[in-house]
Amino acid sequence: MDLRKLKTLVDLVSESNISELEITEAEGKVRIVKQAPATAVPVQYLSAAAAPMVAAAPAAAPEEPAAPSRTKVVKSPMVGTFYRASAPGAKPFVEVGDTIKLGQPVCIVEAMKILNEIEAEVDGVVKSVLVENGQPVEYGQPLFELE
Repeated sequence: MDLRKLKTLVDLVSESNISELEITEAEGKVRIVKQAPATAVPVQYLSAAAAPMVAAAPAAAPEEPAAPSRTKVVKSPMVGTFYRASAPGAKPFVEVGDTIKLGQPVCIVEAMKILNEIEAEVDGVVKSVLVENGQPVEYGQPLFELE
């Protein structure tokens, strides 16, 4: 990626309300993260004498531990437009019920006219598709639910 294109991407991130941008091209991968400005947080100090005393509440009956969730989520690594297939009219990368493997392409997110194949980060079975084809997606937005 040439320096002018990289500067354009940095300017785009700094002037927009997005906090992170990741671009993958044949020449390599670029990730730009904007840090939030530091803000002052007021701190309130209480002396030990001024702190209210709280009576201990009776212990509640122990609850059954929740069963570990087997649901996994494939999230968007960038802001862009979600596409289920590589071209209009083409077969979608994955359908509900398909078994997918780590690294398998599951969709495309278009960002700045660049089509980025999104790969599964885990193995699983597609339980549901959470985004409509052609819809805008945000960074970290769930795209697929897997079992």
